[in-house]
Amino acid sequence: MHVTIVSHRVVAPLRAARAPRDAAKAPRPAVTTRARPTTLRRARVSRARASTPRATREDARDDAPRARARTPRAVGGSMDDAAVVDARAGWRATLETTAAKWRPTVELGALFAGWYYFSIAFNVYQKALLKAVPMPLTATFLELAIGSALVAASWGLGAKARPDVKTSMLKPIATLGMVHMLGNALTNVSLGKVAVSFTHTVKALEPVFSVGLSAIFLGNIPSLAMCASLVPIIAGVMIASATEVSFNMAGFLSAMGSNLTFQSRNVLSKFVMTGDDMKKLDYVNLLGVLTIASTVFALPLALAFESSKMNVASIVAGGMPLAVAGKNLFMAALCFQLYQQLSFMVLSRVNPVTHSVGNSLKRVAVIAASVIIFRNPVSTTNIIGTALAIFGVILYGRVKKQKSA
Repeated sequence: MHVTIVSHRVVAPLRAARAPRDAAKAPRPAVTTRARPTTLRRARVSRARASTPRATREDARDDAPRARARTPRAVGGSMDDAAVVDARAGWRATLETTAAKWRPTVELGALFAGWYYFSIAFNVYQKALLKAVPMPLTATFLELAIGSALVAASWGLGAKARPDVKTSMLKPIATLGMVHMLGNALTNVSLGKVAVSFTHTVKALEPVFSVGLSAIFLGNIPSLAMCASLVPIIAGVMIASATEVSFNMAGFLSAMGSNLTFQSRNVLSKFVMTGDDMKKLDYVNLLGVLTIASTVFALPLALAFESSKMNVASIVAGGMPLAVAGKNLFMAALCFQLYQQLSFMVLSRVNPVTHSVGNSLKRVAVIAASVIIFRNPVSTTNIIGTALAIFGVILYGRVKKQKSA
C-alpha cells in the first residue's frame, strides 16, 4: 500500500483556484422585507376563504349590509350629522318666520288681484251680453238669482257659516236690499247704453255723492281741502262727457243714478245697522243676504218693464246665439258675485280710505281693459278728462285719510 503525501504548497493553490466556482454555486441568503398591511390583509382573507365553505361566505355577504347599518358611526361623524341637523332646523325656522311675516301681504295682494280681474271680466261679459240682448233689468234679476244660488250653496256646503237671520233683521235687510238692487240695475242700464269706459268715468263721481249725502243726512260737514279734492273729479267727468263718442243721456243719467243709490246705501247702513244682530254679520254674509233680498225685488221690476221681450226671438234678435247668451249671462253673474265678495274681503283687511283708493285704481284697470278689448274710439281730450277724474278720486282718498288720522 502506497501513501501519497502531497505537500501543502501544492494543495493550497488548487483550493484557491476552486473557491470562486464554489461561491457561485452556493445559494444566496434570503432577504427579509417588511410586508405591506394591505398584502397581509389580502393574505388573511385568502386563507379565510380557503378555509370557509362557499355557502357560509354567501350568507356572510348577505348579512354584511345589515351589519353595517347596525354599526354606529365614529364620534366625529356623529358630530357632523348633528351639525347638519341643527343647520337644517335653523333654515327651516328662518323660512317659516319669513313666510309668516309675508303671508298677510301676499294674501292681500292676491285679494286685490282677484278683485280687479273679476271686475274686468264682469264688465266684459256684461257689455257683450247687453250689446246683443238689451234687457238690463232681466239680466240684473237672473244674475242676482245665480248669485243667491251660489250664496246658498256656500252656506249649505259649509264653506261659509250660515248667518242667524232673525225677524228683527228683516226690515233693515229689505231696505238695503232694495237700494242694492236699484244700484246694480242702473249700472247695467248704463253699460247697455254707453261704453264701459264712460260708465266708469261717470261712476268716479261717487265721492261727490258721498260727501253731499253725508252732509245732508249725517251732519258731516266737509273740510275745505276735501271740497277742493272734488273739483278735479267734477271737471274730469265734464271733460270726458263732452268728448265721449258714445255719449247717451239715458246711459249718463243711469250711471249718475247708480252713484246716488250706492252712496245712499252706505248712508242708510249707518241708520239700519244698529242692532246687535245686524252688527254680527260680517261683510261676506251681509253681501249674501243683500243679494237674496235684491233678487226678490228685481223680479217684479224685470216683469214690469221687459216681460214682452222674454222670448227666444227677442234674445237672438241681436245676432248672439242663445247658448252664447246663456254663457255670458252665467259668467257675468259668477264674476259679479266673486268680485263683490273679494271687494268686501279687502275692506275687512284694510281701512276704508285704502279701499277707496284701490277701487279708484280698479276703475282705471277696467277702463283700460274695456278700451283694448272693445276698441272703443277715444280722443286725447277724453283720456285727459278720465285721468283727471281718477286723480281727483285718489286725492280725495288722501284728504279723507289725513282727516281720519
